[in-house]
Amino acid sequence: MQQARLVRSALAFSTFALLLLLMPCSFGGPQQDADWTAVPAIMKRISAPVFPARDFRLTEFGAVADGKTDATEAFRKAIAACGEAGGGRVVVPPGRFLTGAIHLRSNVNLHLEDGATILFSQNPDHYLPVAPTFWEGVQCMNYSALIYANDQQNIAVTGAGTLDGQADAEHWWPWKGQRQHGWKQSMPNQAQARAELMDMNAKQVPPEKRIFGAGRFLRPNFIQFYNCRNILVEAVKIVRSPMWEIHPVLCRNVIVRNVSIASHGPNNDGCDPEATEDMLIEGCTFDTGDDCIAIKSGRNEDGRRLAKPSQNIIVRNCQMKDGHGGIVIGSEVSGGCRNVFVEGCAMDSPNLDRVLRIKTNSARGGTVENICLRDIQVGQVSESIVHVNFNYEEGDKGQFAPTVKKIRVARVRSAKSQFGLFLIGYERSPVSDIVLEDCDFSGVASGNRLEHVEGLVFKNVKINGIEQRD
Repeated sequence: MQQARLVRSALAFSTFALLLLLMPCSFGGPQQDADWTAVPAIMKRISAPVFPARDFRLTEFGAVADGKTDATEAFRKAIAACGEAGGGRVVVPPGRFLTGAIHLRSNVNLHLEDGATILFSQNPDHYLPVAPTFWEGVQCMNYSALIYANDQQNIAVTGAGTLDGQADAEHWWPWKGQRQHGWKQSMPNQAQARAELMDMNAKQVPPEKRIFGAGRFLRPNFIQFYNCRNILVEAVKIVRSPMWEIHPVLCRNVIVRNVSIASHGPNNDGCDPEATEDMLIEGCTFDTGDDCIAIKSGRNEDGRRLAKPSQNIIVRNCQMKDGHGGIVIGSEVSGGCRNVFVEGCAMDSPNLDRVLRIKTNSARGGTVENICLRDIQVGQVSESIVHVNFNYEEGDKGQFAPTVKKIRVARVRSAKSQFGLFLIGYERSPVSDIVLEDCDFSGVASGNRLEHVEGLVFKNVKINGIEQRD
């Protein structure tokens, strides 16, 4: 039975990959240059899914709220019943419910009442059979995400409850291979499988033949929506994730609203839209072990083959605490990224490295353009306010020089950082068309670091009280 399910998953992956190759390279929405005047049109295309007024309470399908009894089958039955009835809510009442992977279906809202906690099993076998996924920007067949949907529409995860991945220094995190996360000498880790996957990407092995899962130690994401549309994640709290927390891939019309994320494991990014368009992230709190929000579009050959930029993404009124960056683009951005609008956010932590970070190199390539930030309040970050680095990881060892252009930063106030601007391009491909307006960066220890930058414009910008000149 399990082998048959694997074959069906592989066939579905293969069919979907073929369809992507046959599709035109545009991915919907406007492709011309955009500024803040584009936001109303983007917002008109973003709307929350609506569900029928039907409730399917998890306990009515055999679940026991003791945190020990396996409720995987109860979740499966409740979601199936809800979907077959035409949709509604699968309601998780107060209590602690242990489960393996949860697979959502179209028109189903997984709703956690106040006091409800879903505890996800620490047994990797409970996330098999493998499913089509992106892992660090590369297509493969790997463990299912803890909450997963593939080719569905009108789906949601909502409510005041908690999603607990139960990852820690003994479960999931040691697979990274880092001592600070529990790994010890002679313990298995992801290094070999990761290297094999990257090699498969370089050689363009068909994605359905890149089979990992059991014994390969590539951690699953917490929530992944794969090739879905009309998605809502609202109000839940997410803790202790194996890896990336919210990861919509090849999706359209996505809302992540009033979500609280607190997870400090390795690669514990908060929200990573990948090859996704028309997305709103608002009112969220990020306290993460990696990037708070990281926008991506596929790594190297896969990103270029699929050619699906992440675009038309609005972030507003969020709070960023710990993390490698508040708003990050890359490094898996080979398919490009454009039209990102960030406003009204607050960032403040000695353990938050940067406000805006764009990380790439000449193996990734891709074009990043039309990135707009305004009205951002920064207490402190440890490195820089605006950071662009073309020498991330492999550095300049590829044949695909990235393009980063048209960045607009307005009304950003910061009290403390190492640098104001940290912009490193290539001589043959400089970072270009960067405009800062009405900004005030105080407590800057080392000024700006600029290499291969063109078209840098300051309009009423002060660093440590000194007016900046173009």
